[in-house]
Amino acid sequence: MNKDIATPIRTRAILEKYGFSFKKSLGQNFLIDTNILHRIVDFAELGDDSGAIEIGPGIGALTEQLARRSKKVVAFEIDQRLLPILADTLSPYENVKVIHKDILEADVQEVIETEFTNTDDLMVVANLPYYVTTPIIMKLLEEQIPIRGIVCMLQKEVADRISAKPGTKEYGSLSIAVQYYTKAETVMIVPKTVFVPQPNVDSAVIRLTRREEPAVIVKDEKFFFQITRASFAQRRKTLLNNLTSQLPDGKQKKEEIIGALNAAGIEPTRRGETLSVEEFGRLSDELLTYFQ
Repeated sequence: MNKDIATPIRTRAILEKYGFSFKKSLGQNFLIDTNILHRIVDFAELGDDSGAIEIGPGIGALTEQLARRSKKVVAFEIDQRLLPILADTLSPYENVKVIHKDILEADVQEVIETEFTNTDDLMVVANLPYYVTTPIIMKLLEEQIPIRGIVCMLQKEVADRISAKPGTKEYGSLSIAVQYYTKAETVMIVPKTVFVPQPNVDSAVIRLTRREEPAVIVKDEKFFFQITRASFAQRRKTLLNNLTSQLPDGKQKKEEIIGALNAAGIEPTRRGETLSVEEFGRLSDELLTYFQ
């Protein structure tokens, strides 16, 4: 078997060979611990017929592990300087394709149709750049891309917010948006010491398993997310205060908002962080009558 990329010695040798310098603006931190990479791939539960989509492969440390345990890997890399390095480090693996594109601008659906023709089981597995974690996850979920789920490493603080439960200080509109589409769990904490360069904060690995249908069925999905965002606009304020100040004509429709809260069985004095996804679903359906 080929020597692992993700060792301190091999990583340093590859970076020196190509004179590679890290770009802070791209949030580049490369993992140098193969045990952690093995565990990340384990959490993805890939089989011989599985496909894997990776975002930001860096010098190919995770890509290589995915290639060994899946049928095919497609990796999106935005940094042109890494393309020749990846062509070198991943040359032993014929089941890998690197696409030079920003995942946020890519037509992922089209890539899947072209590259994964004989694969029904598809996972996104990635060490996500911190600065674009949330937009990437929301793109993958909102575009209804046919994946079983996402296993990704990200900033621990963001992982805590994504997997947070109602009533905690981490719980907010991001928790609800992700948990609406998936079952979210933090599966591993990763210390900052296993990266080069070392980031300022610890990381976590989260596993998002796609739900067969959303956590709550609502009349208008877009409006549901508008209500959840409005409810957390100022965390210390009550639901009634946030909704009247954030919704269009909210101040004029205060009585209607109170009526909708009562009809949904929710005290107007509660705060957004105490509501479950189901309660937000009931509330948005009741409010929809007045804000269509």
